[in-house]
Amino acid sequence: MRIATWNVNSIRTRVDRVVDYLVRADIDVLAMQEIKCKPEQFPMAAFEAAGYQIVLHGLNQWNGVAIASKKPAEDVEVGFADMPEFKDVAEARAIGATIDGVRVWSLYIPNGRTLDDPHYSYKLEWLDRLAAASAEWLEADPDTPLALMGDFNIAPLDTDVWDIHDFVGSTHVSAPERQAFEAFEQIGLTDVVRPLVPTGYTYWDYQQLRFPRNEGMRIDFILGSEGFAELVTGAEIVRDERKGEGPSDHVPVVVDLSV
Repeated sequence: MRIATWNVNSIRTRVDRVVDYLVRADIDVLAMQEIKCKPEQFPMAAFEAAGYQIVLHGLNQWNGVAIASKKPAEDVEVGFADMPEFKDVAEARAIGATIDGVRVWSLYIPNGRTLDDPHYSYKLEWLDRLAAASAEWLEADPDTPLALMGDFNIAPLDTDVWDIHDFVGSTHVSAPERQAFEAFEQIGLTDVVRPLVPTGYTYWDYQQLRFPRNEGMRIDFILGSEGFAELVTGAEIVRDERKGEGPSDHVPVVVDLSV
C-alpha cells in the first residue's frame, strides 16, 4: 500500500496535477490539505474516473481536508474530541478514516501567523488537544496502524529550514511549537519518513525565487504508531512535484507499507 500526504493548495486549481500524480505514482491513499472548497465544489468526477473515492471536510474557500482512496473509507470521523475553535468557528482541519485496516488522519494544523497573534495560541492549543486525542486512540486500540498525516506548520529541526537565522522570532521554529511536536513522540508516534529520508524540504514559498534557490521548509509529516511504523518499507519526498506549471507550494510525502 502506498500512502501519501499533500497540501494541494486548492484542489479545484490543481485537480489535473493531483489526479495525474495519483495515477502515475500508483498511490492507494492520499491525505489532502487546503482543498479550499465546499463538498459540492470538490471535483469528484476526475477522482472517480481514476478509480478513487473521496471523503472530505470543507466549509468555504479556506482550509479544508480530504482523503482519496482506492478502497472504501470506513469509520469516517470529522474533527476530533474537543478540537479547539478559532473565533467561535470549528475550522475544517481534520478528517480521519480507516482504509484496509489502516487508520489515517488528514490534518491541517493552524499556521500561527506571528508569535503574538491569537492564531499562535490557537495553534498550540490545537496541537495539545490533537496529542491528547491521539493518546486516547492509541490507548483504546494500541495495535491498529495509525498515521497522522499533513501540514503541521512546524519545522522540528534547525535543518528543516534553509537558514535558521532567518527565522529568529518567527513561528514554525519556536520552542513551544517544537515542544508540541515532540509531544507526539512521547505518546508513541514517530516520524516514519525521516529515518529513510533524513534531509529534504516539503514546502517552498512562491515568493522570492524560494524554489530555484532551494530555500524551503520541512513542515509536512507522517507520524505513525508502532503498528504503522512496523509496516513501512520505503519513503519519499517528491520534490519534482514543485516543478512545472501551476504547482502547489507543497509536495507529496509518501510511504510504502507492507500490509
